[in-house]
Amino acid sequence: MALTIIHLATIPVTNTSVNPARSISQALFSKSNALAQRWLFIVAPIAGAIAAGYVYKFFKK
Repeated sequence: MALTIIHLATIPVTNTSVNPARSISQALFSKSNALAQRWLFIVAPIAGAIAAGYVYKFFKK
């Protein structure tokens, strides 16, 4: 459900991608500064997974 909402809300506005592999491949072939921002495509999903793990442990107690 969350992924559907993200796609419906952000793709029409910013043409976003929530798939890091797709984001990095598009950054390689675009003629913009997207390649300089590729670290975000790698760090953000990892940080989100770590945060989700801590939230899960907190609520599981």
